[in-house]
Amino acid sequence: MAITFESLDNDIAGRTGKLGAGKKIIKTPALLPVINPHLMLVTPKELRAMGVEALITNAYIFSQSKQYSERVKEEGLHRLLDFNGLIMTDSGSFQLSVYGEVSITNEQTLSYQRDIGSDIWVPLDIPTSPDADRATAERELAITMERLREAKELFGNDAPLAGPVQGGIFPDLRERAGKEVGDLGFSFCPIGAVVPLMEAYRYRELVDVVMAAKQTIPRSSCVHLFGAGHPSMFALAAAMGCDLFDSAAYALYAKEGRYLTSHGSFKVDELTDLPCACAVCRSHTAGELKTAPDRTRLLALHNLAVTLAEIARIRQAITDGTLWELVDDRCRNHPQLLSGYWELLGHNMELEPFDRASKRRFFYRGEESCARTEVLRYQRQLARLRVGKNVLVAGDARHREGYDDVLFFKPPFGPYPIELKETFPIGPAEIPPWNAAMVRQGCRGIRMLAESHKESRIQVAGLGNWNKIFCEEVGDFAELIE
Repeated sequence: MAITFESLDNDIAGRTGKLGAGKKIIKTPALLPVINPHLMLVTPKELRAMGVEALITNAYIFSQSKQYSERVKEEGLHRLLDFNGLIMTDSGSFQLSVYGEVSITNEQTLSYQRDIGSDIWVPLDIPTSPDADRATAERELAITMERLREAKELFGNDAPLAGPVQGGIFPDLRERAGKEVGDLGFSFCPIGAVVPLMEAYRYRELVDVVMAAKQTIPRSSCVHLFGAGHPSMFALAAAMGCDLFDSAAYALYAKEGRYLTSHGSFKVDELTDLPCACAVCRSHTAGELKTAPDRTRLLALHNLAVTLAEIARIRQAITDGTLWELVDDRCRNHPQLLSGYWELLGHNMELEPFDRASKRRFFYRGEESCARTEVLRYQRQLARLRVGKNVLVAGDARHREGYDDVLFFKPPFGPYPIELKETFPIGPAEIPPWNAAMVRQGCRGIRMLAESHKESRIQVAGLGNWNKIFCEEVGDFAELIE
């Protein structure tokens, strides 16, 4: 019954893979729609027909329900919900975060999850509010870790247990929690208590929290970002290495009359057309959807279709090696998402070791592209070039006599030997006419070459109108000539 995870393709820190729990195997990244047995706008059977391989429901709601508490133990969760895919159950921690207390213990909720046939069980962790002070975060993290150890002791290493990573907004606590969870042997690690950050558009802090946890969570573990429901931020989370998302947003937004897209949401009453190709949107006009008696259910079906399509798009981007471009596209849809994107780029040194060595292309999309992992890696590898005593970097790609080596120049990467002209990243890099940001980054590459080859005299020619930037970035490390 142990949880297993196999990583396949990777891009940035994102990866496609296979998550196994017992005999159930799903592909990742994956979306786990949230199912409330009392409020099902879309049934689990319908989810399965839409391609959903896994869902999440709340064991605490079942345990407190007069209608379902005993019935689910008799029939089993899969039969009751009429869903033969993977089912994960939350412990009651969400209710704990909302109401401050729950009438169940850690051992009781785990035993109940086992008894109803859940595929993945979650201990009763403490979801620390982002607004909590450090003392509170440390105290609640200690309780969470105590309960995780208790879970392992009571149910054994083969039980399908999740190991939630808590710690509030304090990166060092998240790092500590990730390491301790990994040391306990958890192969499924949800990052918890981040919903308030997302609801408040605090994406910079979200990136810091997730990146801190990812520093110490074992690479072999599957990472679940609890409560990440809006498709516009999935690409950002996937780039950090999050493999699973659970969403009640499809239903919550529908109840509010909101129409989800991959780049934001709209009030359905304000739509004049439906910019989507899902079954709902192709069988209704905007006017018909607004006045439909089952409008909320139709909106939920549309919202789910859009969300699932985004997950598929992310999987394809990882396979193609184009996840950076998808992140760039999605994060320009909201200023705070863009802020989160900038924060992610600030972690490029942490991301670079996990990024793949070769990709199908590099599309320059703006100043942010200068900080991508591919640029960082290329410039780090300039130290490996073997060059002679006299080296020319030709910005105009013109060969000149009298040098041991002539390198050409392609921003934002910098100098390159002609032998690498067709290889990644130089060859497949599509860049527009040079601008200051890309030239500045390319000149940093010249400086890195010069700093790592102090025995060589490096001269630079053919930069045209960009000589001032060269002087600012390279200084005396290389000589500018006409």
